[in-house]
Amino acid sequence: MFTTIKNAFKIKDIRVKLLFTLAMLVVIRLGSAIPVPGIKVSVFQEWFSQLSENGAFGFMDRFTGGSFENMSILALNITPYITSSIIIQLLTIAIPKFEEWQRDGEDGRKKLAALTRYITVALALIESIAMSIGFYRQGFLVETKPIYVIEIVAALTAGSAFLMWIGERITDKGVGNGISIVLTINIISRMPSDISTLFEQFVFTQNTARGIVSAIIIFAIMVAMVVLVVLLNGAERRIPVQYAKKIQGRRMMGGNRSEIPLKVNTAGVMPIIFAMSLFQFPIIISQLVGYNGTGAWSEILKYLNEGNWCDPAELKYTLGLVVYVLLLIFFAYFYTSITFNPLEIAENMKKQGGFIPGIRPGKPTSDYLTNILNYIIFIGAVGLTIIGVLPIFFNGVFGANVSFGGTSLIIVVSVILETVKQIESQMLVRNYKGFLED
Repeated sequence: MFTTIKNAFKIKDIRVKLLFTLAMLVVIRLGSAIPVPGIKVSVFQEWFSQLSENGAFGFMDRFTGGSFENMSILALNITPYITSSIIIQLLTIAIPKFEEWQRDGEDGRKKLAALTRYITVALALIESIAMSIGFYRQGFLVETKPIYVIEIVAALTAGSAFLMWIGERITDKGVGNGISIVLTINIISRMPSDISTLFEQFVFTQNTARGIVSAIIIFAIMVAMVVLVVLLNGAERRIPVQYAKKIQGRRMMGGNRSEIPLKVNTAGVMPIIFAMSLFQFPIIISQLVGYNGTGAWSEILKYLNEGNWCDPAELKYTLGLVVYVLLLIFFAYFYTSITFNPLEIAENMKKQGGFIPGIRPGKPTSDYLTNILNYIIFIGAVGLTIIGVLPIFFNGVFGANVSFGGTSLIIVVSVILETVKQIESQMLVRNYKGFLED
């Protein structure tokens, strides 16, 4: 990986793309330190730290890279864009027009991208209005004047739209994967402080022998998690495909072999994001509107809060973790079903004269692919469950609350590997062009 980046800096056009991407990331981190006007930041941070200790805003904290904690102009970050993308993907299977756009190639994708932008701005506006009203009620404003509410709404909405724009610029003029890279830099920015907190909690407070053992265990767990994520991200089942020979004019065509690569983790990190978003949404809304009541709803929120899971003192709330795992597995199958269509693949293979050895074309091929897919999705879901649950377990039992948990690691590792592949492909294309020009 480092060799690839080193070689990329030797090529002028790729070096420009890399430097442009780095410049945009610097802008993001600078923006994360600019506070929203009209808010008592110190009061808000005290309130936020109390909620973060019990995991209420852990999901938001991980994805915003500290922007929400600092209540900066980028506090909403790209979470509205992620939500908007999920909505569009779900609507694609429900609205025939969207499905038609998806099949129209570049023009259709541009229409879907434009719609995603509009929904992103709308969601950012709704979220910023809800937050500003909540801040107004809880006394987080410098003065209780409507003008400050308007300023907060404008700043937060503009900040989210600005980050979306930066992500698209990185995709167009940088190394690609713009939105994913923005999300990744947010997660990475929290890692140094989290590692420092982890060592202060479990290493520096112990005697020398225990401190060394604790450091080794922490390092081993981190390496094992990264290795598991890399294996899960790269694992795939390859289905062989044979193409029948046919005569075109006087030439014999076809007869070649290829493969259909089915990734074990077909849905990527989306099942974790879906499941955790469902759990975090009621908690965030309740906290922002200032709900501190008791009763049935308060008890439900405790079950939804990941900070209460695996706590030996209150094991009953771990039932929420069981529901979370079931949702994760459900979304792994659901998301794969809307992004991978075995029937369509089987029909395309049949039209092109392809077949899986030993399997008849058409519906038998579709059924075969579905059975294989169901098997490997379950394996991928189990892997996602292990990666997602381990940090929650260590947090509940040992109090090791860190931002680089399962979701974060999957995102970071996947984006880094994908970005390196894109850089390698750009270098390869450039070499081909140079060869043709010579």
